[in-house]
Amino acid sequence: MRTANLLLAAALVTLAAGCRGGGSEPAQPIPHVTPIDTRPPADPAADDEPPTPRPPKEADPTSTDTFEGTAGATDKPRAGAKVAVLRDVRAARHEHYDRVVFEFEGDTVPGYHVDYIDKPVRQCGSGEATEIAGDGWLAVRMTPAAAHTEAGKATIPFRERKLALGVAVELERTCDFEAEVTWVLGVSSPNRYRVLELTKPARLVVDVKH
Repeated sequence: MRTANLLLAAALVTLAAGCRGGGSEPAQPIPHVTPIDTRPPADPAADDEPPTPRPPKEADPTSTDTFEGTAGATDKPRAGAKVAVLRDVRAARHEHYDRVVFEFEGDTVPGYHVDYIDKPVRQCGSGEATEIAGDGWLAVRMTPAAAHTEAGKATIPFRERKLALGVAVELERTCDFEAEVTWVLGVSSPNRYRVLELTKPARLVVDVKH
């Protein structure tokens, strides 16, 4: 009887130990789950497509070094316009041409007639001949225009100027009379030229090719 009791107690101890040991088993690692990419598959040909080209900007005519130009007359009258007062005259050399700029008050330039003339070059008021250096003479006649104030004071501090540019050699005012202003550009060769109108401020530009 005692032996049976001992065996029963031993069985109970073993069972209890087994219950306690069940909680000490190592935890199983949580399996890694790869997330599912729900985005549509990329088109492999898309990377091969070149970017859409942008349309080229329109060229600024004042920044173009080469131009066809003309050797004939350029005429653009502006009848009925108010008199434009000339405020500055300047000349400069560029890579392929020489530029003369006539700057005016206001927003617009006057009418103009540009053409090569023959010698002798004459003053418009007196008709007297004037010597201008060069082998060609490009006259820029602007009207209605004035190169003086209402009090009669000249707005340009010089009447003639020697130039040492690519083709332009001298610039002289030959007329400022009855709403007409004329400047004659003496050039070493009567090359082709172009005329441009610019704004802010109002400018009449004459470029003569080298």
